[in-house]
Amino acid sequence: MKRLAICISLLLTLAMPAFGTQRKIAFERGDNVWIANLDGSDAKKIATGSLPNISPDATRLAFNTSEDSKTRPGPERHIAITDLASGKVTVLKDIPSDNCFGPVWSPDGDQIAFSIMAEKEWHLGIVNADGSGFRFVKNAGLKSEAFGAPTWARDGKSIFCHDLDNLYHIDLHGNVLKKWALSKVLTEAGMNGGDRLSVSPDGKTLLMDVDLGAEHERKNWDGPQPAIYGFDLSAEKATRVTGKNDFVWEPFWLSDSEFLCVMQKENENQPSLYRMSLDGKNAKLLAKHARTPSASAAIIAR
Repeated sequence: MKRLAICISLLLTLAMPAFGTQRKIAFERGDNVWIANLDGSDAKKIATGSLPNISPDATRLAFNTSEDSKTRPGPERHIAITDLASGKVTVLKDIPSDNCFGPVWSPDGDQIAFSIMAEKEWHLGIVNADGSGFRFVKNAGLKSEAFGAPTWARDGKSIFCHDLDNLYHIDLHGNVLKKWALSKVLTEAGMNGGDRLSVSPDGKTLLMDVDLGAEHERKNWDGPQPAIYGFDLSAEKATRVTGKNDFVWEPFWLSDSEFLCVMQKENENQPSLYRMSLDGKNAKLLAKHARTPSASAAIIAR
């Protein structure tokens, strides 16, 4: 019986999820970065910073630090990583710029891509998760604006980005694998430098937040109405996801049927974090006054 109990215990251990029992989300609130359970419970403030991106295994959080620069106008921005178990924060100081932002994890959690200012232009940078191996991803044919919101393809060997005029799929050497003119993809909307892209779990569809061209009056709101579109990469067709009266942006794909986003309802002064189905309905509030969401990957068995 003792041997049987040991065997059962071993089998249960092997069957346990590799990185805990549930997925985590990360978000920005005020001047701090936070994590919480997938349903928004057990929210914890992690550090002062912005643009948090939680690793696929939910063990680390990459984010931006910000402090006043002593050498130039504007803030110094660095990429930092927090080990969520120990709370240790490591600032990646070996990156050759004091102006980096928007870290995003590769699907395997081994690398981070981000935007980096160098030679008076924005570029795409990639660094290993331990801070080593920094390199630029350059292509003279891509405008500097292309690197404001990169997101990894599911193969971990390529990246999607945009430059306000075009949507790109590039490899890690900067070679363009595919290019789409946004004027043809989005006939009733456009994109700005902060608009995000998010790749579906099967790698076949992009979620993208856009600025609608049609006028939409709303109190406590200045600027175009934000909405979320889905772009089928093979059919090369974009379809609006969110409702005509909804102000929704910053999508992050959660499953094959749901995504995270921020939404600001009428008569509200700040956005909040929601979980929403792909038909743009069934919005579930996860965190008040929160934005820039990300989520860890689905649990992987050992």
